[in-house]
Amino acid sequence: MALRAGNQSQATRNGLKEKVLTLDTMNPCVQRVEYAVRGPIVLRALELEQELRQGVKKPFTEVIRANIGDAQAMGQKPITFLRQVLALCVNPDLLSSPNFPDDAKKRAERILQVCGGHSLGAYSISSGIQLIREDVARYIERRDGGIPADPNNIFLSTGASDAIVTVLKLLVSGEGPTRTGVLIPIPQYPLYSAALAELDAVQVDYYLDEERIWALDVAELRRSVRQARQVQTRECIEAVIRFAFEERLFLLADEVYQDNVYAEGSQFHSFKKVLTEMGPPYAGQQELASFHSASKGYMGECGFRAGYVEVVNMDAAVQQQMVKLMSVRLCPPVPGQALLDLVVSPPAPSDPSFAQFQAEKQAVLAELAAKAKLTEQVFNEAPGIRCNPVQGAMYSFPRVQLPPRAVQRAQELGLAPDMFFCLRLLEETGICVVPGSGFGQQEGTYHFRMTILPPMEKLRPLLEKLSGFHAKFTREYS
Repeated sequence: MALRAGNQSQATRNGLKEKVLTLDTMNPCVQRVEYAVRGPIVLRALELEQELRQGVKKPFTEVIRANIGDAQAMGQKPITFLRQVLALCVNPDLLSSPNFPDDAKKRAERILQVCGGHSLGAYSISSGIQLIREDVARYIERRDGGIPADPNNIFLSTGASDAIVTVLKLLVSGEGPTRTGVLIPIPQYPLYSAALAELDAVQVDYYLDEERIWALDVAELRRSVRQARQVQTRECIEAVIRFAFEERLFLLADEVYQDNVYAEGSQFHSFKKVLTEMGPPYAGQQELASFHSASKGYMGECGFRAGYVEVVNMDAAVQQQMVKLMSVRLCPPVPGQALLDLVVSPPAPSDPSFAQFQAEKQAVLAELAAKAKLTEQVFNEAPGIRCNPVQGAMYSFPRVQLPPRAVQRAQELGLAPDMFFCLRLLEETGICVVPGSGFGQQEGTYHFRMTILPPMEKLRPLLEKLSGFHAKFTREYS
């Protein structure tokens, strides 16, 4: 029971019962939390959808939510093999059906054998089912060219987000000038700033270089550390590892887009692999937590909330504290664990489902690559919009020029200029994107973030409509 002392209020003296929990008495850290991806502009989009259903006339017929990387909500089809095995696990009676391939049945039986009561409805141990953690370890070893992975250093999680917050909880300590600071890249994913606000940690921003396709400059990292007290290449990763080692920093590597690399000449390098290949003193001493998820990649299985974290060189006693912290949440969703197992150990070439699985996977990735190229092309043809190549992931972050009168009007309304632009865009076109101010940006620059996930037949019209709106908006405020 939570008790709060205080003077008797006027409401109490008048015989009215005062709320125990108010904005004045609640945790102030929660009030500082902001999450732009699901912020005010998205709430307005939901209201507009409701108004359209009620028959309210709008200058558009549908709201296109390009604000979040939710692939299947935007029409991406699930991978057949993943859903077949999950269906069998959820309803084992289907194991006798002739409508499922033998390899899907064997995989379902293998997973059910290690579930409590042979059911996905049972709890697992807090760190995740042991067999699945072993499969994740083998996946990491294959990915990293044979570098060993220990399943005891792998923790399954409710998406990558939950694992990130768990590790941050371990890291944040101290008071006042000794409070933990966390370096985050700008533009950032708002999960980080939201989690840091909730934990009352100190956010230390470092800016990625937009002129060099969002490259990371270690000199900028050093500037951030001194003032506060899209890593793309292997060389850059090595520089970050050296920097973290010299400054005695714990590294967190968000690697959920490791399957989403489109640009020619680009490839994914895991921090774990690079760290190990750098050898002593880094390989045996630099602390690292790396995260992966089934929500992104070719899978797009956001709703199952499946992910994992691998910790490297973590103090053994701290790792036990991490197990304790996870045990408070009981366990990650077991259906999500089953899904993750299929992601890290897909059909082998000799399996009946292999050909279809590969064809579906490659089709998704090829379409994403085409959408990335189209997004860059259309935006860069529009005056006043500049879009860097979308080398990976599933978003673009175009820079837009806003007239001074538009900036002034936004300030009069108490809005960030790019929020004003995005709200007007939503009201007039039904296109929901997120203002760059929600992700962080250099002072005096304006951006928006949008996904490249809409179907190709909708994406080009969306891009052209957005570009046309920007031109109209610019004329209106020039």
